[in-house]
Amino acid sequence: MMGTVSVQELSQIMGVSDQTIRRVTRPLAERGALSKVHGALVSNKSAMDPPFLSRMNLNRDAKVAIANKVAELVKDGDSLTIDTGSTSAFIAQVLRERRELTVVTNSAFVASTLAMIPGNNVSMAGTQLRDHDGASFDRSAFQVVERAQVDHCVLSASMVHPDKGFMVHEQCEVDMAYAMMNSASRSIMAVDASKFQPQTRKPSLRQPDLKTGDALVTNETPPEAFSEVLSHLEIHIAD
Repeated sequence: MMGTVSVQELSQIMGVSDQTIRRVTRPLAERGALSKVHGALVSNKSAMDPPFLSRMNLNRDAKVAIANKVAELVKDGDSLTIDTGSTSAFIAQVLRERRELTVVTNSAFVASTLAMIPGNNVSMAGTQLRDHDGASFDRSAFQVVERAQVDHCVLSASMVHPDKGFMVHEQCEVDMAYAMMNSASRSIMAVDASKFQPQTRKPSLRQPDLKTGDALVTNETPPEAFSEVLSHLEIHIAD
């Protein structure tokens, strides 16, 4: 988030309650990343910082479509780990329609979105939250994820490389992906079509390789140049 935005506006954009917005942004305010003024949130970040809430509104329609498609792969009563990121946040919102889910996540937004659904069992992995996205990558976060045994692992990426596969910017994200994948029977990678295009700020770290039969959910058929690196995956195209 950059500049000033009202709590009500963010609530409408992201499809969650005002209370959820206040709960998720409280750690950011406590760390000085933003200020709360008369029902509005004022960013204290520079234009160079990667704003989570702004990413929520980037390629929004594609992310909503992807979220709906991912939700089709998850049944009532399933268990899953979910990483942090804007696409994962939309997935969490759609999963509010599911019941009796067991969820382990290192994202405060995902946890708060799903925790108040009757019958859900949600574990927030970690205690210290990053100030720009409310995600945790401390030791306790990995301990919680590594103890989990779940049906699905829902992951995201910053870019897809035609030879190297799924890429991210930070080593902690790679490590968390490994932990989540090792805890799951199946992985679901959710990325919108823009991630198959060249990036101005190129990520340099490879996500762990997905297994044969794992799923890729995106909103457009990937370009031909990616056919080899994606050939072993079950590809779902969101409408």
